[in-house]
Amino acid sequence: MATPDQEKSRPGALLSVLAWATPLLAVGWAFDLYRPLGVAPVQAQFVAAMLAFALPAVFLKGGAAARWRDWAFAALSAGAAGYMAVNADRLGLEIVYRPADGIVACSILLVCMLEALRRSAGWVLVGLVLAFLVYGVLGDAIPGTLQARDVPVDRQVLYLVLDSNGLLGVIPGIACTVVVAYILLGNLLLESGGGRFFTDLSAALLGRARGGPAKVAVGASALFGSISGSAVANVVSTGVITIPLMREAGYTREQAGAIEAVASTGGQLMPPIMGAAAFLMADFLSVSYAEVVVAAIVPSLLYYIALFIQVDLEAARRDLRAPPGAATVRLGGVLRAGWYVPLPFAVVVVGLFAFNMPPEIAAYEAAALLLCVVAAAGYGGRRSPLAVAAAAIPATGHAVAELIVIAGGASFIVAVINLSGFGFSLTLGLVDLARQSLVLLLLLAALISVVLGMGMPTVAVYVLLAALVAPALIKAGVAPMAAHMFVIYFGMMSMVTPPVAIAAFAAATLAGGSQMGTAATAVRLGWTAYIVPFLFVASPSLLLEGSAGETALATGTALGGVWLVSVAVAGYLWRPLPAALRCLWAAAGIALMTPAGAFAGAIWSDAGGFVAGAALVAWEARRRRPAPS
Repeated sequence: MATPDQEKSRPGALLSVLAWATPLLAVGWAFDLYRPLGVAPVQAQFVAAMLAFALPAVFLKGGAAARWRDWAFAALSAGAAGYMAVNADRLGLEIVYRPADGIVACSILLVCMLEALRRSAGWVLVGLVLAFLVYGVLGDAIPGTLQARDVPVDRQVLYLVLDSNGLLGVIPGIACTVVVAYILLGNLLLESGGGRFFTDLSAALLGRARGGPAKVAVGASALFGSISGSAVANVVSTGVITIPLMREAGYTREQAGAIEAVASTGGQLMPPIMGAAAFLMADFLSVSYAEVVVAAIVPSLLYYIALFIQVDLEAARRDLRAPPGAATVRLGGVLRAGWYVPLPFAVVVVGLFAFNMPPEIAAYEAAALLLCVVAAAGYGGRRSPLAVAAAAIPATGHAVAELIVIAGGASFIVAVINLSGFGFSLTLGLVDLARQSLVLLLLLAALISVVLGMGMPTVAVYVLLAALVAPALIKAGVAPMAAHMFVIYFGMMSMVTPPVAIAAFAAATLAGGSQMGTAATAVRLGWTAYIVPFLFVASPSLLLEGSAGETALATGTALGGVWLVSVAVAGYLWRPLPAALRCLWAAAGIALMTPAGAFAGAIWSDAGGFVAGAALVAWEARRRRPAPS
């Protein structure tokens, strides 16, 4: 008979096996290692195999606290997913005949997925999935344009799992391949000291400037967020270091939390390694991931430049000096110890742009190089590649288990939208609205994106918006890349927009400040993300689409406009600015930000904004008084 200690150790040992299995399965799929073994699975079978490990990992996450129902769900989900891993190819061919074994396996998998989704993402996403499932079953009784197709329930169950839009289709497939590869690369970087390197590098470059800790938070969160793929995870990881430093430097609790939340949220849109949603965007648009990276460069730079300017002006207003310990981090020492950390990023960029590699292969090659270099130079004394890999692989397994479940839940929504015809009906309704006013459609799309994104994980937010909102924008004449960038920006800003701003609330908890106060401050600091999407919809030159001259002009005027508006939002330059003058600064900035190709005569808007901005700067320079000695 097993001892109590042995009983307690069983869930932990099983969780460890499951955590190791999922990343290793993904590596085997990426390099086609199964074929030499005489196994040639299709993608649906591979995704089912990944689910067979990911679902039990979610149900047994409590370890020794796992109860009988956790074990029951784990066994049912593993059995159903394992059966699909063996038979998905056959069932996909027989789907029109509604095979009984497929209906049973898919039904079990659907129920297990909903429970796993509840445990991974909470009731918000589960409620949304259930609402769409009910619509798929009962929507044919709804009169009018939103009436759904009449599809038998058993066929819907099979479709939700087996179709290319469903659980074993494209969206979870990307999560199981590309996203796993980049999460593994990110964990290898963190375990080898990369996260500490980013923080130390930011501290060495910015720590001794006025408001240095806040600038360190902006720099470190931008760098770390580009590999973490999660706003909340970024807040928790870097915020525990940066928020206390900002508080020590003199920022209020709400300001410290808001700066960290806004910086962490933008990391998901920061090239070259963006969050998981960027890979899904490439698939939705049928373009390479490299094209998505290029399009994201200018908007992400504008986002962080505006945040940096506001942080600096707030520090100037309140005369916030660097803390005494800021001078202890030296740039030379940081670069000597962590020179290898940028190498994986370089491998990814060269692989994507120069050799047109699949994104997951570029990530695995970067990971292999990183492990080789760690043996010679690990940051902070971490020089054991085996130890780094042994920590990073199971950490990846634990992270991707919930991510795969969330991607599967999002795939259910997309499957219902396609099968019921809801997406087509909604697109027609929104396009009719666009005939009245494209601006009205964009405002409505922005509002829908923020509302639907509240409390939702990043992947689910983007998939939902890409299926519901982006097609209507494209039908209305918006460029496809601009439409998808538009919805992802507003979906991401739901992380800091009240009333459900999960990234801002996490930062407020670390800072000990008011949750709503932190979220309101975050909205003010992240203002560019609410304006720039309208600009690149009007003129995709901000997404680097167009001639070199057009993109250079649009980028230059946008940078100038961002500085002017940031001064207006901060309310300070060399002195506090009165409200009327701030309005003039904001008007000049928005006029200058507007791309020359946004509308006929927009070049005169740029010229007027430039002249007005120059006049305002000259006015403030003339009024500037020398600081007292």
